[in-house]
Amino acid sequence: MSDAQHQQRQQRLKEKVDARIAQAQREQGILMIFTGNGKGKTTAAMGTATRAVGHHKKVGVVQFIKGTWENGERNLLEQAGVPFYVMETGFTWETQDKAADTQACLNTWQYALQLLNSPDYDLVVLDELTYMISFHYLPLEDVVAAITSRPDHQSVIITGRGCHRQLIELADTVTEMRPIKHAFDSGIKAQKGIDW
Repeated sequence: MSDAQHQQRQQRLKEKVDARIAQAQREQGILMIFTGNGKGKTTAAMGTATRAVGHHKKVGVVQFIKGTWENGERNLLEQAGVPFYVMETGFTWETQDKAADTQACLNTWQYALQLLNSPDYDLVVLDELTYMISFHYLPLEDVVAAITSRPDHQSVIITGRGCHRQLIELADTVTEMRPIKHAFDSGIKAQKGIDW
């Protein structure tokens, strides 16, 4: 391809991109979902939270499923003033106590509601929320009601596998993480600073 052909191709691409940017002028909070069986859902959410903090946005994080162990994202973001509300029961396959897990979920959901109802927050991360719905710890209709009635400017990120189709339909942006390879499958243990 000659330089002139390359320049023409890039100019056509630029015109298409510029046209799409010109059409997307509405400003509002969005609902993002990071789902799928691949690694990186929470990492993507925390990356977005870090980006928001870097632009002086107010962010709150609610973590379902997660336990009390240390994690790097929380270490960093709490220092930047981001509150974390963690269910602290650990993985449900560890507790094996549906009643206790349900109550822990409902207690943690109250923190999520506070954030979702507050116009002070620009971004709310609901990490691993999808499990709470699929395990029937939290009614889907409660989640939908809270998300649809949040302040207009507020963005929300939901993470977790097997996201309910109603939330996917409601979302503005959905990314599905798909596993191709994972170090754990070949016997490499999860590593501090890489996996948590």
